[in-house]
Amino acid sequence: MTGRDLPLHARIRRELESRIAQGRWPAGTRVPTEAELGEEFGVSRITVQRALRDLVAAGLLVRYRRRGTFVAQTASERNLLRSAGLLLSGPEMHGDHRVISAKVVSAGSARLRLPDLPDDEAVVQVERHKLSPDSGRAVVAELAVLPFRLAPDLLDQDLVSATTHVYLRNRGVALARSRLYVEPCALDAAHAEVFGLPEGTPVFRWLRVTWAADDTVAEHFQAILPADSSRFYVETSLDLP
Repeated sequence: MTGRDLPLHARIRRELESRIAQGRWPAGTRVPTEAELGEEFGVSRITVQRALRDLVAAGLLVRYRRRGTFVAQTASERNLLRSAGLLLSGPEMHGDHRVISAKVVSAGSARLRLPDLPDDEAVVQVERHKLSPDSGRAVVAELAVLPFRLAPDLLDQDLVSATTHVYLRNRGVALARSRLYVEPCALDAAHAEVFGLPEGTPVFRWLRVTWAADDTVAEHFQAILPADSSRFYVETSLDLP
């Protein structure tokens, strides 16, 4: 999908990502108001709000009541609540993907096993690399495995930008819960080549398991992230009644 094919809010989000990544908006920069951005891009305030909301969720921007919106101090911050799927209405992380492999295989031969699924049942396995908006280099290595019965046309989607949780919800799959594990590990040879780092470099491995409303596993997801460029956070409101 080219930039012109993207929805308006996604095109604006990509442009603002580029300004941050290229240093045109350094950390701490106050972002123009929604009205100013709407006038710049010739779009409605609602469209700008959606683009900014995605960037806040991705950890690139922070909002302060009565002060405005600012570029985050650490552009690689990742909201774990969003990555677990609790806040997901767009991509788990900002940036497009490079699709490495996308195919239908048997559950027994998949690189991630889906609990309680028979070995001969079909699954969809998608391997992608999340790309940095500024340099196009791989910053996250992703692997997702879903039951084919829940994702029969996943391979027909635009896998450069598709998000599996959003895809499942759009198909009417009721997602009930998600569990995200974050663990440190050493970079293996295959992923060392992906990131251009020495084998054995410290990295984080995420493992996310998502269950449908009938308590069957709807997805098993893995992400590998270099430790030196990753910072995670959980933010929750304390404004109780």
